[in-house]
Amino acid sequence: MRNTTTEWNIYRTRFLIKARQLTEPLAFVDALGREQRGQPGDYLVEASDGRRSIQRREIFEDIYVVMSQAEETRPSLERAAPVSEPRRRVPPRPPATA
Repeated sequence: MRNTTTEWNIYRTRFLIKARQLTEPLAFVDALGREQRGQPGDYLVEASDGRRSIQRREIFEDIYVVMSQAEETRPSLERAAPVSEPRRRVPPRPPATA
């Protein structure tokens, strides 16, 4: 294996999802035509755009952490108000005099 970088970077997921744990086997074809199959204990995941997929329990529980009720009521990044323009740090130059 070739070393393509000198240091590791740390990442986190940034999108909110809805999910529920399966209590019985489930199979369906997703919007991209892929077959999704899950067993009891796996998770049915719904993304913010409505796409659904199934993730194995071991992977899901390693990546996602359930949010508290207070956190769920905060506006998500997709619905947040736009960020205002940053303030200038340097005052504008005075107009030149002739």
